[in-house]
Parts: sequence; structure tokens; C-alpha cells
Amino acid sequence: MTVPETLVDEHHEPLLDKCGSHLDENRNWPTHGTYEYTSYYHSRREIVPFTDFIAMDKEFDFVVIGAGPIGAALAFKLATDNPTSRVLVVEKNWAEPDRIVGELMQPGGCQAMEQLGLQNVFSDISAVPVHGYYISYRGRQLHVPYMHDANGQLRGVSFHHGRLVMNLRAACKAQSNVVCVEGSVTELLGQMDNNRFTAVHGVRVGPQRIQADGSDECIDVCSRKLTFVCDGITSQFRKQLNERPVELISHFCGLVLEHEPVSSDTYFDGPTGTTSHVSRPTDTAGNPLPMPHNGNVMLDGVGPVLLYQMSERETRVLADIPGPFLPSESNGQLRETLRTSLSRAAPKHLYPGLHAALMRALDDSRRIRCIGSKFIPATANNIDGAVWIGDALNVRHPLTGGGMTVGLWDVVILTDLLRTHDAANSQQVQGVKAQWQWRRRPRALVVNVLSVALHALFAAETKEL
Repeated sequence: MTVPETLVDEHHEPLLDKCGSHLDENRNWPTHGTYEYTSYYHSRREIVPFTDFIAMDKEFDFVVIGAGPIGAALAFKLATDNPTSRVLVVEKNWAEPDRIVGELMQPGGCQAMEQLGLQNVFSDISAVPVHGYYISYRGRQLHVPYMHDANGQLRGVSFHHGRLVMNLRAACKAQSNVVCVEGSVTELLGQMDNNRFTAVHGVRVGPQRIQADGSDECIDVCSRKLTFVCDGITSQFRKQLNERPVELISHFCGLVLEHEPVSSDTYFDGPTGTTSHVSRPTDTAGNPLPMPHNGNVMLDGVGPVLLYQMSERETRVLADIPGPFLPSESNGQLRETLRTSLSRAAPKHLYPGLHAALMRALDDSRRIRCIGSKFIPATANNIDGAVWIGDALNVRHPLTGGGMTVGLWDVVILTDLLRTHDAANSQQVQGVKAQWQWRRRPRALVVNVLSVALHALFAAETKEL
């Protein structure tokens, strides 16, 4: 099978064949169609450099720290729910991010996007629908499809993380009452008692890159209503809310497999259908996944090995190495550990095509990209004027791909509550935060416990587990 001659679009993916048909999309997929904010994807006209921000009005109704998936979605919703309010979003780098996690959205996350008015956000980024999970363990296979609702089978989506973030940022940039600043938030501003914040009234903003000697000019910004801390898993402000030590559970090591596109009519049964065809294990040229358009979990490695498509031509491999310590790459130990893990997870006699693709990707990679898998429990927030949300508040193991689902539903629940309350009234906001914590808990608790428990089960080497 040869790749057709293609045309290349602005999102880095060749999408059209000679006849102008989308190779990466089926017209029944949730990712099919156009995105209303596509023209803002690459635009920097709306991005205010810090040097220009110095001369602007420094009072805003809402301040959002960080424009990752949760921060960008939150800023969009605040702006559309409060069209007369000014929303400031401060992000260090508005260029397309490049991460090896946050690339698969569960059906619950897709439903949250719809609630936020962002149901088209998966369009124009070569995203791929996900119908469930294929699980392999000791030569046995199991397909676990997503459940059905009144409209048919639920579906998730997998994609390039950076492209989804850019689509979400595009929605922010399109709002006239959102100011997007490229800079760094260096401090929270407010009232303190015993070196702990009791109230937050604003932030101190500096340039994109802060000098170690503190010589940079910084400016103070007033937040009339609320400041939202959305600066992610490496949040510099989390300790103001939660001083517990971060628990490092394992590391994910990422690779990318490149392959020919999957034929839509072979793997997709229509609007309410599911992927049921298992690809030929001996096919070394086509899509190497045992079951395309699904999350593939191989359990015979050193730790679980996850595979999912980022587009019809690229598949992400995440190999888990349990424990807080990562083998050294400098002495070759990391590569040997990964070679052993991948060979056990996809043995040559069962998956010759996948095995060959994995070994080739490992050999061709100049640097192994790794990320620590952490667990950070949520903490009740009694600080007036500030809300921690997303990974800045609560982190779970990425094995189940539930982080964005939890974060996006946190945005849905919180913004729904704020619509019927005065965000400038600290007493009302404390009531909102209490209700929010209670309403978010069932979903967050299930996803958090499931992620840690499944990782402990899948990474276990004892007969009891």
C-alpha cells in the first residue's frame, strides 16, 4: 500500500488526496467538519507582548494563570458567560506546545466540551475517534467498547496535544473581552497571615523569561472578582493551597510510530457504529495498532504499554516504568529497559508488525522523552478571591486518560455556579467553592482512584494481582 500524493494544510498534516477528499476524516466522525475559530489558530495579532502590556489598563474582572487545555477552556467560558467583563489570560508561551500526554479525551471529556460550547474543537486537527479499549495480556485479547447512550455508542477522541491546545486558545483569542498576554505570573498578590494567603486580589506579571537576579520590571494587575490558578502539573502556586509532598508513582516514556493512513470504510461502521476489525498482526506497512481507533493497552511489559493514534498516520507509544526512579539514559539502561518492556508487551510471534515498528522507533529515537506520573489530591480552598483548578489542584496517574475529563467538568460545574452568583462577593464565592467541591467529587474520586488502582494492578508482578 502506498501513500497517495497529497496536499499539505497549515496544521502540518497532509489531509487531501488527488480528488480533494479527506484522508484523515470520515464524514460521520465527531472530528469531521470545520472549526469556527480556525483562522485564529496561528494568529499572533491577539497576543500582547509584556512590553506592550505595561501601557495597558491593569484592572480585570477575571485573571487566568496559564492557557493550557483547562485554562483556555475556562477563559473562553468566562468570556462568553460574562460578555461585559474583562478576562486576562497570562501564558508564558503561546506557541504550540509539545507534550507526550494529554492526547486522548475520554467520552466524558467530549461531553464537557459540548457543555462549554466547544463541541467543534476537535475539528481541523486530524483528530481520530476512539471507540474503546483493546487489552492484551499473556496471549489473550479483550475489546472493551465504550457504553451506549440514547444517541448510540459514546466515543472519545485522540489527537496531538498541542493542536487541541491551539484550537482552545484560538477560541479565547476570538473573544473581544479576552486579553491574551505573553508573560509570566511571578507572584499572587493579596492578604497574608503567617505566610499563608487569606485573600488574593491580583497577580504580579513579568516578562516571558524571568532573570534569576530579579532585575526584571514587573507590574501589578488587579483582579476585581477572581483569580484562577491553572498553571498545570508543575504549578508554582500549588504550595499556597496544598503543601503535601508530591507522590511520584512511575514514569511514562514516549515514542511515535509513523505509518500509512487507515482506511475509514474498513475500520468504521457509521455514526452509531464501532470499530470491530482487528488489523492484521503481520502487516508491517499499515497501521501497526492491534485495533485502530481504540486505546490499545499491552500488559506484559515491565509496566503497561499504551498505544493510541494521534492522527491517521501517527501512533503514540507510552511505556510505563513503575517506581519513582528512572533508569539512566546516558549508560543505555533506559533503552535496554524499554527494549525488554516493548518486546514483552508485543512479542514478535504474536505481533510481528507491531514488534518491528516498536523496535524501529526505539532505535531511531535520538532522545527518549519521559514524564513523571504523579498523584496530587485535591485540597479544600478557603482563600478568598482565588480558585485552583485543573492539574494545579488535582493530579492522577495518566494511565486512564482521565485528567482532562476531570478538569473540563470542573470548569463546567464552576462556571455554571458562577452564573447565578456574584463573583465579586467573597461570601457568595465561598459558597460556590463549597458547592463546587461537593459536585466535582464523585467524578474526580472515581477517575482518581481508578487511575491509581489500575496502574497498581497492571504494573504488578505478583500472582495475587
